[in-house]
Amino acid sequence: MLLLAAIALAQTPASISIVPRPGLLRMSVGHFDLRADTRVAVTPETRGLGDMLQGYLRPGTGLPLDLTDRAGRNTIVLRLDRKLANLGAEGYQLDASRDRITIQAFAPAGVFYGIQTLRQMLPSDTLRKASVGRPRWQVPCAWIEDKPRFVWRGALVDVSRHFMPKEAVLRFIDGLAFHKLNTFHIHLTDDQGWRVEIKKYPKLTTVGAWHKANELTGDPTTWKTMPDGGFYSQDDIREIVAYAQARFINVVPEIEMPGHSMAIIASYPEYGNTGKQFEVPPVNGYSPDVVNASEHTVKFYQDVLTEVMELFPSKFIHVGGDEVGKDPWKKNPEMQAQIKRLGLKNEDELQSWFIRQMDTFLTQHGRRLIGWDEILEGGLAPGATVMSWRGIEGGIAAAKAGHDVVMAPTSNTYLDYYQSTNHDHEPRAIGGYVPLEKVYAYEPIPKDLTSAEAVHVLGAQGQLWTEYIPDPRHLEYMAYPRLCALAELTWSPAEGKSYPDFLNRLAPHLERLAKMDINFRPLDPGR
Repeated sequence: MLLLAAIALAQTPASISIVPRPGLLRMSVGHFDLRADTRVAVTPETRGLGDMLQGYLRPGTGLPLDLTDRAGRNTIVLRLDRKLANLGAEGYQLDASRDRITIQAFAPAGVFYGIQTLRQMLPSDTLRKASVGRPRWQVPCAWIEDKPRFVWRGALVDVSRHFMPKEAVLRFIDGLAFHKLNTFHIHLTDDQGWRVEIKKYPKLTTVGAWHKANELTGDPTTWKTMPDGGFYSQDDIREIVAYAQARFINVVPEIEMPGHSMAIIASYPEYGNTGKQFEVPPVNGYSPDVVNASEHTVKFYQDVLTEVMELFPSKFIHVGGDEVGKDPWKKNPEMQAQIKRLGLKNEDELQSWFIRQMDTFLTQHGRRLIGWDEILEGGLAPGATVMSWRGIEGGIAAAKAGHDVVMAPTSNTYLDYYQSTNHDHEPRAIGGYVPLEKVYAYEPIPKDLTSAEAVHVLGAQGQLWTEYIPDPRHLEYMAYPRLCALAELTWSPAEGKSYPDFLNRLAPHLERLAKMDINFRPLDPGR
């Protein structure tokens, strides 16, 4: 089957440029015409997906594409088939003939992803509103069987350093769905701002969500007009989560602890180590100040997580755990007494104790803790999942110990890094260099793992930290087309992976992104 997939893709005409690459694609002669009398045939289980397909195609084509319960000629059929269990919850089959297009799957998510593939098989003008009508909207005849390689295909957006309006978040989610990415990791809290309403602790947003200025660039330093900030109300969060769920995207919230916490200390100084009043820092980077690791602070975070869990149904709740400066604990007599009282060896074990309290709490509520690879220091909490960012070593260690892992190394997945070595022609970035080819070349499963250990690698995700990304258009420029590459490496089979083939498909795919008004970095000349 893999050889057949490779042969089929090699014969794919220029008009078929699906991203991410399908597992199996066979072309045949002819095409299906979308016409004024074309209908979308649905069942009760797929009616909502039919509504969504109408919403995708009507604005560009101007065609009614009315729903029907009859799978006759000249119809697009959306249905579930329990015989397709081998494709899993997200796989699908798409059969486009001259008379009918059938998208079928074991579960609704698979039908949804089949719809995304169908959108990419149509002329790109269908992807924009009020497009100039064509005499014919045609879908090439083809048979596709497709399913994802990994269960975690994600992107992180940091809304703490620079707040992104709700509408921009919803738009970003649309882009993820179009590329069959299924996890939206939203980094809600950090030193520079607290972005989610917590009713029990209102100062987190009345104080912690705002600062007098915001650093835009360093070397030289420039500043955003003050004051700056913002936050999402709980109703905003519910809207974002529901919007993502309708597109089969899980929203994973991140509440940083015990470091990256100056917005908390500025709001409630009693959770710091000195009791002093601070302001929310406008400068990028992370502060050496951290919250104290007392039972009082543990209770505060558990109160916060209680409200977070009410807003986010995600099985995974991210607690950060990275870049925790230990000096404040070393200088705080109460923390030194806490270490002795708990029978711990040092501050690393105090952090581990702190994270374990959260792991136990989340487990009691049917959730799973996930954190950056620093949570390995001092001993890993029993149910914790590790997000490996400082290279792949943390992911290897966690997987070998039987813990699930999401691979997110700076070397290949940090999309806030520069896309070119010619910085004069690029918007300001935090540093580093992660070009498109380097993202595409990444392999999420380290060679050091056995097949039994490799099953703990859930997938990978791209990171968009916003220290130097001040607005949604800049965010899109940094994300695309590198997110296209990440989508392919997490969805498509490892066999048959080819960067030249990807570039051939990407060129027309970027025309689609342009029609969708997604801001992207153009390909370098010669690519």
